Amino acid sequence: MGNSGLPVPARRDDARTWESVRDRLHDRGLRWTPQRRALVTVLSETQGHVTGAELIERCRLRDPATTPSTVYRTLDVLEQLGIVRHGHGPNGREEYHVLPDAVHGHLHCQRCGASWEISADEAASIVRSLQAERGFEVDLSHVTIVGRCRTCRD
Repeated sequence: MGNSGLPVPARRDDARTWESVRDRLHDRGLRWTPQRRALVTVLSETQGHVTGAELIERCRLRDPATTPSTVYRTLDVLEQLGIVRHGHGPNGREEYHVLPDAVHGHLHCQRCGASWEISADEAASIVRSLQAERGFEVDLSHVTIVGRCRTCRD
């Protein structure tokens, strides 16, 4: 676990991350089923953010027997391993970030739909203020700030 209490993210440039998933799942008492293999393959081909529904759809293209419960249970374990991290996008939609480099939040333009990642450094003053003023510890990975981007404001 990192200082934030979240799993230390896996490194994107480490191909061994994907090669080790089977053994890491076995270590947690999970079988290496065709459904889990499909999910790991789909994740290894995904960059950035993806919803659970999108993952299920992509997995079913590889293995029609894929069930949502298996996908979500496996995602929970993969999050514990630091391979994915779930967060919430606009409108509270749950998303998964594949091989996150660091904890980050998001900005989302409600007019054009564009989204950007905000680093912990960028969000530091807001996080510090909430901690100091309210005693509230922010989980930045679940923060999405909705507003209007520079282009849409002009």
